[in-house]
Amino acid sequence: MNQDLTSGKPNYTSQIIIIGILFFIFGFVTWLNSTLIPYLQIACELQTSEAVLVTFAFYISYAVMAFPSSWVLQRTGFKNGMMWGLIVMALGALVFIPAAETRTYGLFLTGLFIIGTGLALLQTASNPYITILGPIESAAKRISIMGICNKGAGALAPLIMGAFLLKDSNALVERLKTLDVSQKVVELDALASRVIIPYIIIAVVLFALAIFIYFSSLPEVKAEGEQADENRKGHKDGKTIFSFPYLWIGFITLFLYTGVEVMAGDIIQIYGKAIGINLDIAKHFTSYTMIGMLIGYLVGIITIPKYLHQTAALKGSAILGVIFTLLALFTSGYTSVLFIALLGLANALVWPAIWPLAIHGLGRFTKTGSALLIIGIAGGAVLPKIWATLGAHIGYQQAFWIMVPCYLFILYFATYGYKIGVKNKDEVKTI
Repeated sequence: MNQDLTSGKPNYTSQIIIIGILFFIFGFVTWLNSTLIPYLQIACELQTSEAVLVTFAFYISYAVMAFPSSWVLQRTGFKNGMMWGLIVMALGALVFIPAAETRTYGLFLTGLFIIGTGLALLQTASNPYITILGPIESAAKRISIMGICNKGAGALAPLIMGAFLLKDSNALVERLKTLDVSQKVVELDALASRVIIPYIIIAVVLFALAIFIYFSSLPEVKAEGEQADENRKGHKDGKTIFSFPYLWIGFITLFLYTGVEVMAGDIIQIYGKAIGINLDIAKHFTSYTMIGMLIGYLVGIITIPKYLHQTAALKGSAILGVIFTLLALFTSGYTSVLFIALLGLANALVWPAIWPLAIHGLGRFTKTGSALLIIGIAGGAVLPKIWATLGAHIGYQQAFWIMVPCYLFILYFATYGYKIGVKNKDEVKTI
């Protein structure tokens, strides 16, 4: 790290820029799912319940790979872990080539799972890295900066990929109804081939970024107390990962949060289509959610920690989440979609606030605790699938009721949960 010569304080600008590039890349790759869902629904002739397996395959990889990622990081360190995560993501992107050529949905899901595996490693490294790269009380501010990179890419991804993959999609769907079997196969094969060049480009960019990270000047960092813990690890202190109840409550909170974030970002396109909105219009809805998140991140950067503690930001986010969800449930048409998109604003500061509250004081358990939180990202696999199943029976709008208890639990964590098991309550008052 550099040092500011005028203040004598460490200067983390170059490290923040490098990690910001990583957050942009995996934001772009992650929020491509919102376009892939309706695209593969057409190309592979899927029902809605089958199409949401896109999010399931992608996010369930976090549950499978987070603890193995922690094991990798213990041996490689944060920097090399980020490099290997990018390489695995690139390999997953290349799987899209045979998947498109054979129009095999299972191969598409395999590619998504591999990309998610790389992201699990990348996120297990990058999230705690940016959290402990500076004072804990301003961690949410740094993560908010990362969020702008991430969700800025998330706003661009559906616009760019939607232009490639879903161009004239409604006209194509209508034309497919008039074709015989052989003509239909030709049209669908042509549609599937649209994904090849974009994912080759993605793979090349990921490989190039991995090389860049390898040769970069990113230093290894350790959480507060981690070095001291390592120096005395021969001495038994009786602590295990289960000695931190607030971490486990944070894990549940992040699981529920990721589920509602994915529903607001990825599922919004399916919801728009389900209530009769033209897909050529609905394909842009994810970008509106991302814009809401960008506004929220800007608020976080300006207000945290100078005007707003991270716990207060989390409480306000949870309350807004409940309000916007209820408004989405009790309105209709474009108005209902608008309130789902506004959940982006409510969601923006949840992830940045959960991380410092959940991993604070873990010491030598920081990497393991981070891996546990990354497993929570699997909520993005589980909750949208529950939404789709409920939607098939009670209607897709009414299925959004599952979001209300999720936001209420986030409020509980922000009010009480983050303090349970903390030895020194004064330490967390300013977080």
